[in-house]
This record gives sequence, structure tokens and C-alpha cells, in this order.
Amino acid sequence: MRVAVFSTKPYDEEFLLEANASDQHDLVFLEPRLSRATASLAAGCDAVCAFVNDDLGSEVLRILATNGVRMLALRSAGFNHVDLAAAADLRLTIARVPGYSPHAVAEHCAGLILALNRKIHRAHNRVRENNFALAGLLGFDLHGKTVGVIGTGQIGSRFVRIMAGFGCRVLAADPYPNDDTRLAGAEYVDLTELLAESHIVTLHCPLTPETYHLIDLSRIELMRDGVMLINTSRGALVDTTAVISGLKSGKIGYLGLDVYEEEADLFFEDLSDQLLNDDVFSRLLTFPNVLITGHQAFFTREALSNIARTTITNLSAFERGEGAIHQVTVDSLA
Repeated sequence: MRVAVFSTKPYDEEFLLEANASDQHDLVFLEPRLSRATASLAAGCDAVCAFVNDDLGSEVLRILATNGVRMLALRSAGFNHVDLAAAADLRLTIARVPGYSPHAVAEHCAGLILALNRKIHRAHNRVRENNFALAGLLGFDLHGKTVGVIGTGQIGSRFVRIMAGFGCRVLAADPYPNDDTRLAGAEYVDLTELLAESHIVTLHCPLTPETYHLIDLSRIELMRDGVMLINTSRGALVDTTAVISGLKSGKIGYLGLDVYEEEADLFFEDLSDQLLNDDVFSRLLTFPNVLITGHQAFFTREALSNIARTTITNLSAFERGEGAIHQVTVDSLA
């Protein structure tokens, strides 16, 4: 099949070409993001391969379908950016990558915790300026602290194991508890209890209408004073304005983000020679107890290899008339 690959970076091209060596799809690599303005670039293609910040709303899907596209292969697990109802009406098949490397995201989450706690990012900058003073770098032992994990799918469950390995007490909240997480060392409690007792709160759940702004002012108020909040899942799980209020009051003592609810115009791009027009994001950067990475938690060699391999598998299955292996439909939202 001829496939238009949007939001292409050099690493996408490298891993997709490697995965496609035997399947031999005609991959057309396009640097621009998919949007109303760029959707026509897919004309003549049977499928489109899209990433997390591509626009897959109804208007874009209509343009793609009109130009002959029959399938969308997502290079991501999340699909909240896809209008699934419109896709169904247009008879577009949607496929995703349900799991690529839960270890990658869980380990990055642990890395953010360690860096924030021991202020490694600040210490690094000091040492580069020949400043070896320790004042202001005081941390705490993770051992014995309570860590609250919201969402215990593959990533959350693996993160539980990591924190249990540090000797932490781990609390978990999820509408669908599982034995694997319990065996990893977590105790399931309701969300209110988790927020009230945890020294560290981490998010590992999908973005749905029910989880939008899951962490808002009212839930921040339930947390311990000086809590550490980490989000490596989806940006809109957190009400950023509420979090800034929590940082200003001291309720939130540490904030680690790998995602941001308005990241589409920022992340994955080099904007070093530009002024940021996002005042909320700029405000976050002024806090010394905030550490932000640009949606890189997934970014390991193993994860990229798995993403590429699953994407090609989805495309090949569709081409053979078998449907996509990891198809997403409106029912997936239920």
C-alpha cells in the first residue's frame, strides 16, 4: 500500500523503514503535521500513518476519505485525537499501537521523581558553573514514602513494581483493579484516600471525557502539603491553571510533566529561536521545583522498534483484507 506518514522525524523514518523491509509498503514520509491544510498531501495514498498531535477531526478525515484514504494507522496507543464517529461514517479503518514499551514510560516516570527529589537538574547546572555548594539541594528518602498510582494498566503496573523496589508503600486507584498490580505490591484504595495519603501522585490513565482534568483544584486540595505530582500520560488529565495555583500556594511541592494539555504547538519541535506564545507554559517554566520533558517518556530504541513493527503489521493485515490487528472503533470508548 501507499502510505502517507505525517509528522515524520528522522527516527520515525529509520525505524519504519527497518520494520517495512519485508512488507514493502510504499511509505511517503512527510515532515508536516496532519491538518486541514496538509491533508491533501495524502492524495493517492491508501493509508495515512499519524502521530499523537496530528489533527484527526471530522473535517480532516473527510478530506482524507475524499482523496482515497481507507485506513489510518496511529503510531500511538492513545486515540483521543481521533473523531471515531466520523471515521465510522466515512468507513475509515483506524488502528493503533496498544503497547510498545510500558517499561520506557514507567522508567521515565521514576526518573522524573528522582531528578525532582534530588534536584539533579539544578545540581547539574551548578556544577557546570563550578558551584559545588549543596544548599538548596536537600532531598528525601523514597524508602518508606507512600506513592499513589492512578491507573494500573501495563505502564502503571510496571511503575508499581519500580516503586515497590525502592521500599515505598504503593496505593493504586483504578476502576478495573487487577491481580498483577496487587502482586506487584500495591493496595487498591479509592481516589480520595490515595490523594490524601500519598507523598507522590503519578498518573497512568487514558484521556477520556471522565478523566479530563482529573486533577483539578478540588482534588489538589485533598493532597498532602508539598506533594509531588507526576504526569507522563496525557496532558489534559491535569488542569494546568489549577496546578499553577497549587505550586504558588506550596500545596504542590514538586511537579514533573512529560505531557501538557496544549502541547500540540510546542512538543516535538525545535523552537529555541522563537518566543513562546503560551503564557501558561511559560509560567510553569518559572518555578524551580518544576521539571518538564517534551513528551519523551516513550522514546527508547525498544519502544520505537515496537511502534514501527506494530504499525506495519496493522497496515499489512488491512492490505490482506483481514482488517487491522489493533483496530479502534466507537465501541472502544465504552
